[in-house]
Amino acid sequence: MAEGSKLSFEECARLSGLLSPEQLAEVIEAARARWEDLPEDPVLRGERLAEQAVAMGLLNPWQARQLLEGRTKFTLGSYRVVDSLGRGGVGQVFKAVHELLGREVAIKVLPRERATAERVEQFLREIRLLASLDHPHLVQALDAGKDGGVYYLVLEYVPGLDLRKYVQISGPLTPEEAATIIAQVALGLDYAHRRGLVHRDVKPGNVLVTSEGRKIKIMGTADYLAPDQIQAPWDPRPTWDIYSLGCTLYYAVTGRVPFPEGTTEEKIRAHLEKDPPDPREFNPRLPDDFVTVVRQMMAKDPGARPATAHEVVLRLGPWVDPAVLPGEYALFIGLERQARLSFRQDRTSHQGVAADREAGKGAPLPGATLAERGEIAGAPELPGGSREEAASVATSPVAKTPGAAPVPTLRRSPSSVEFSQPEESADEALAPFFALLLFVVLPLVLISLALVLASLGR
Repeated sequence: MAEGSKLSFEECARLSGLLSPEQLAEVIEAARARWEDLPEDPVLRGERLAEQAVAMGLLNPWQARQLLEGRTKFTLGSYRVVDSLGRGGVGQVFKAVHELLGREVAIKVLPRERATAERVEQFLREIRLLASLDHPHLVQALDAGKDGGVYYLVLEYVPGLDLRKYVQISGPLTPEEAATIIAQVALGLDYAHRRGLVHRDVKPGNVLVTSEGRKIKIMGTADYLAPDQIQAPWDPRPTWDIYSLGCTLYYAVTGRVPFPEGTTEEKIRAHLEKDPPDPREFNPRLPDDFVTVVRQMMAKDPGARPATAHEVVLRLGPWVDPAVLPGEYALFIGLERQARLSFRQDRTSHQGVAADREAGKGAPLPGATLAERGEIAGAPELPGGSREEAASVATSPVAKTPGAAPVPTLRRSPSSVEFSQPEESADEALAPFFALLLFVVLPLVLISLALVLASLGR
């Protein structure tokens, strides 16, 4: 917005077109009735009129401030600027309305006073990059232009709150809420990373949470800089974004940044050298597995982090609402949850039967592997291992399926009590094995098929 001359509030209101002559007359009349009379001093008079115009709903606070500062131009090309949305590292972001279509948009502006040749080139590069992206969890670029000496980029307007304000209002989020938001951000990042782009500025203020529940990632600050980004800023890597996303997840579940104290230099040193406080200090309801994922994403060593944003989605899967994910992810996570639930139920059943055994009832473990039943004779000895371990490997579905994801094998009861097994038919002996095939191997095959189809679709 260009600076105007030292005009009065009334002159700026008329020239800008924000108030019609009739509306301005109503504001003056209402202000005189409210304060009995208006001051002669033009500054005080303007402040009273601006306050009254806002109270009457004719102006918003931002428009009133701009008029008081002497601004009269509130258009950029075909767009009428109506409010300020914030300030970024390069420019300002405004809310605007297309004058013909009436569509609300966000406009990112590179101010004339900051438009050096290098900044202009950087801004134009950002415009072209954003125009090449099309993903439901990335804000879409709609238009761009130059008005006088001002370059601007028109973006999709996303009504709602950013994640920083959302957490400030609602308090630390549950693991399910936070994972559902961050997983969607990771989907957008994965799309960008696959096209060779690194965001470099992932933080709560750049994650928009809409009223419809759709979460869109849109901009580092010292609170979210990856150690490797600090050490080698000329070599952008996707792992930078994963670290910053981990810090954002930390903030979502604790309501605080990992290293809140100190100067910018001290915060940078902390990211390089210190571990953040355990998030359970601020949110005791966080499960251990969830905290492990947060720590993995925030690992100092890039090689210890999830290798891709796609992997972040999968690691957060146990807490993500599948309804917000694409079909292939929902299928994968749903099948994995089903397998885990079946495994837990099986383990619970085992523990109950083991307790019965201790009481002398001698019932066999339902669903126990052949190794657990002690029916594999002459199992080979493994280096450094026992006959039981060799038998477990021999009967594990993973051992029979090269390349399959590790599946926990059922462990023997800690009890060393020996008991005789009742005779059983061959079908009964193989029933547990078929159960494992049904609940573990088959889901893995279906998951692999879904991922292959998804990759072909891309």
